[in-house]
Amino acid sequence: MMLELQSSELLFSTPLLRFSVPDHAELDAELLAEGARLRAISEGIQKSNRGGWHSDGNLFASPVPCIVRLRALAEASVLEATRKIAPKVDASTMGLKMFAWMNISPPGGFNAPHTHPGAHWSGVYYVSQPAVEQGNSGMIEFLDPRSDLPHWRIFKARAFRSKRKIRPEAGEIVMFPSYLVHWVYPNQTDDNRVTIAFNANFGKAKDPGGDGDDD
Repeated sequence: MMLELQSSELLFSTPLLRFSVPDHAELDAELLAEGARLRAISEGIQKSNRGGWHSDGNLFASPVPCIVRLRALAEASVLEATRKIAPKVDASTMGLKMFAWMNISPPGGFNAPHTHPGAHWSGVYYVSQPAVEQGNSGMIEFLDPRSDLPHWRIFKARAFRSKRKIRPEAGEIVMFPSYLVHWVYPNQTDDNRVTIAFNANFGKAKDPGGDGDDD
């Protein structure tokens, strides 16, 4: 007697999306210059960053052209990510709040494990990613949010791995749900690693007479 498979589905999966920004070199150069300017006038704040600089306030509130351009790219990535996981919802009709900050990690700098409570999506744009030949420098690692899985890992299946790490390149946007625990390995190069992280939170539908964004 042969069994007939009726259906197969992946339950409780966690999306991870990566976007490439074309012709990003000029944008990156402008963002690096803006970061240097901001760092010169502010000591920054302490969050998950260890040994690095974290900008203060909402970077996406800035009228500086390179920041405005990056915000538009970040919004586009948020909408596309949402369409991927919720195709029946037109996210473009919903209110969207965006909050961003810059991280500058010098040699030895890293980000401790953390989540971004209160948001739907979190993302990171890689402005500068020093090249390495080996090791974990420049890698961001995500930890499985599920519990009681160790006995499943005997199968060595991707779906039951306890962690996933990637090393994005400059010009990439990495998107993930804000509840996902993540951290960044220490910078083991002689150059700064520079990223701009952001949170995206959807609210009620836009007012037809407004833009639906309270930032």
